[in-house]
Amino acid sequence: MNRNINRRDFLKLAGLASLGMIIPPSVQNIGNRLQGEKKNVLIVVFDALTAYNISLYGYGRETMPNLSRLAKRATVFHNHYAGGNFTTPGTATLLTGTLPWTHRAIRLGGMVKKGMENKSIFHVLDDYYRFSYSHNTLVNILFDQFAASINDYIPKQKLFLFGDSLVRNLFKNDEDTATVAWSRAIKQTEGFSYSLFMTGFYQKYRDQKVGGIVKDYPYGLPNMNIDNYYLLDQGIDYFRGSIADLPKPFFGYLHFLPPHSPYRPRAEFAGAFQHDAFKPLEKPDDIFTDQKTPEFLARSRSYYDEFILNVDHEFGRLFEALESSGVLDDTWVVFTSDHGELFERGIWMHSTPTLYQPIIRVPLLIFEPGVTTGRDVYDHTSAVDLLPTLAHLTGHPIPAWAEGAILPPYGDIANPNQQDRIFAVQAKFNEPTYPLAEVSVAHIRDNYKLLYYLGYDEIMEGEYFRLYDIKADPNELNDLAQTKPETAAEMADIIRRKLDQVNEGYSYQ
Repeated sequence: MNRNINRRDFLKLAGLASLGMIIPPSVQNIGNRLQGEKKNVLIVVFDALTAYNISLYGYGRETMPNLSRLAKRATVFHNHYAGGNFTTPGTATLLTGTLPWTHRAIRLGGMVKKGMENKSIFHVLDDYYRFSYSHNTLVNILFDQFAASINDYIPKQKLFLFGDSLVRNLFKNDEDTATVAWSRAIKQTEGFSYSLFMTGFYQKYRDQKVGGIVKDYPYGLPNMNIDNYYLLDQGIDYFRGSIADLPKPFFGYLHFLPPHSPYRPRAEFAGAFQHDAFKPLEKPDDIFTDQKTPEFLARSRSYYDEFILNVDHEFGRLFEALESSGVLDDTWVVFTSDHGELFERGIWMHSTPTLYQPIIRVPLLIFEPGVTTGRDVYDHTSAVDLLPTLAHLTGHPIPAWAEGAILPPYGDIANPNQQDRIFAVQAKFNEPTYPLAEVSVAHIRDNYKLLYYLGYDEIMEGEYFRLYDIKADPNELNDLAQTKPETAAEMADIIRRKLDQVNEGYSYQ
């Protein structure tokens, strides 16, 4: 009999054995001290998932059939907006209930500002058993700041097939320096290649580690940071087998990397849309164009859509496990994303100053404990609303620092004081401790959306803005700034006042 066990089988067994078996008794006892009547909360984030490419929201490809089926028992938010346009600001907004101009995690790999280390959803639900996981290094940087309030902070490499763990084990006392040297000398990142011999050795080691799994991924294995390979199904298997045995009530934040680039679906999903009849609408290049051709964007979109199909399959499996184990009866489940993705106007992905709808309009579905009927919400809502909503639903006071409102139908955001509350912010090139002087802001009010840009070289003047009626013109093709100057001026003035407010106390000194 073959007594060898591969990594995939090990993770499945570890999941079935449950996290509870490896949690120290002192931590397991937390469950005995918590209030049993409180409902669990599980947030599931899929990175870079735009609502525009999801069939549930009217997309022309059937990218998420499972989500469409499950939506019949969820509260579906149709006009929900991320706080920023890439992982760091978008995730920090989810975790803190504040916008990027407040939490200041605005740079790639940035952290929330000093004083906000104790202001997160992990701190709000302080009487819950709290656990977190992400494939994404940028998310883990934020977890590091909040780690004191996370009972089980699962390291990202736990669910990697293989990656930088080798160098971490060899150089435990100099991990940061060793990882940079490893990346440059062995993995040949950043244009460095110091040792052909060592590179060849490393490639053989890597190929031996990933083994025959490669054949199941025709575009290559999904990865984070060059060679941190992972399989989404393994991550899902791990939590399918472990969540039911956690101390109750629990709060979990799971942030999976797909469908973020590189778009590498499993074989059964690869090629699903590459020869269909779907034709995306071609739009003129933007002032911030990356000069990507329509052919490149269409091809990339197909790969991305295939990866979404893969994500849909895995979320369906996770949901089924929650239901069959009985966890769903006592758990609020939130499905969302930190930001979207763009395949138009000569722009690819999301690292751009622009804040068009595909980048900031993201899915949000909330599954209520024990509820099997669905409803639809068309109000404009924001990622900052999730923290106060979950605080309200779990019987916790809403912290004073939170900038959002309780989501309908659980609260009322239709009052006049809430009409100027939907913003998304991009300030990637600002120093967090300086005033925001090179910044993009999207403001949504009623049917209108203003895109406001300040301080960019691409703009001849100091500021520039465009106005769209996103109900009549959801593709944002007709700039109304000249034909509706009063509306544009009023919304631009709101943004200017906001910037003045959030820049108070910041200087260039």
